[in-house]
Amino acid sequence: MDRWLGNGGMEIIGLIGGDFSLYGVDEHGNGWVEGTWLPKEVACNPHGTVQAGVHAVLLDAAMNFAANTALDGKDRTKATLEMKTELLRPASAGKSYRFRGETVRLARQVAFTQAVVVDESERPVSRSSGTFLLHRE
Repeated sequence: MDRWLGNGGMEIIGLIGGDFSLYGVDEHGNGWVEGTWLPKEVACNPHGTVQAGVHAVLLDAAMNFAANTALDGKDRTKATLEMKTELLRPASAGKSYRFRGETVRLARQVAFTQAVVVDESERPVSRSSGTFLLHRE
């Protein structure tokens, strides 16, 4: 899993300013991941506000990483089945944010996850929930 730190194994995460820094599994076996986000201008509209789809890319990656952290051996996520994203406050280029993805529940064929981006005052900026198809060995 260490190879997913930094850009999470996806170049686009680094291009939009995301950086995965920590991951683990809690006492209930649920995976989690944390990181920082300093949005770059490429992620924004002409007014400097981060586009909704960019939030979705970062949140999707955080949920995916969290689910994979909770899986054993060669088991991995295969695809995002469903995802809901909410933007609660605008995010701007050059401002610093943190994000966290968590596994809510692992079933045999799917993982239920959630992720949130918060600002420097710990106020939620965007959040997402998602369901991932699992590939189990």
